[in-house]
Formats: sequence, C-alpha cells, structure tokens
Amino acid sequence: QVQLVESGGRPVQPGESLRLDCRASRNLFTFKQMGWYRQPPGRQRELVARIIRSRSGARTEYGDSKKDRFTLSEADASNTVYLTINNVTPEDMAMYYCHAQEYDTLEYWGQGTLVTVSS
Repeated sequence: QVQLVESGGRPVQPGESLRLDCRASRNLFTFKQMGWYRQPPGRQRELVARIIRSRSGARTEYGDSKKDRFTLSEADASNTVYLTINNVTPEDMAMYYCHAQEYDTLEYWGQGTLVTVSS
C-alpha cells in the first residue's frame, strides 16, 4: 500500500510564500502521475499541478490560472514532491492533497494539509 504524507500547511498572510511537501513511500518513478490538488471551502477539488511521466519523458501540468505563482518540483532521492506557492492570496486557502497514480491506473491520496490565509 502506497502512503503519501503531506506537510507544510499553516496559517499565512497574503503575499507570503509557502512550500508544501509530499513524501511517498515508494520511488517517484513508479508513478505515472504525481502532484497536488486542492479543495477550497465549499468548492470542488481541483488540480493545482502534477508531473506526468511517459516513455518520451516527464512534463509538468498546471491547473487553470496556476502557472504563474505555483511551482512543482521533486527530489527523487527522498521520494518527495514539493509545491511552492508564491505571493499567496486569500483564494489559495484550501485543503491541499497529494495525489499519485500508477501506470495501471491505481491511484492514491494523502490525508491533506491545510493552508489558511488571513490578513
């Protein structure tokens, strides 16, 4: 069973930067996709960013309106995927979930890490 453990969520003020970590219990290259989703209060879960691997390589995909302030990166040695949020806005307040999908479509979710934004 794959485990995804998120950390880094905390109260922040608008304009701050924040990094969320997701550590997987297995090598990142065993997953076809790995990344972050978020669910703001009262709204549906949405894609923030993910890495998609194929035979031709890996590419990073960002959700709508996420490309300019969000950066997805990974550290293969520690099986960790990072999400950096720059210039946080109140709209970024949400529960952030780490997600991974294997090549045979099995997928896994972390428990979530909460980001709250207040001035």
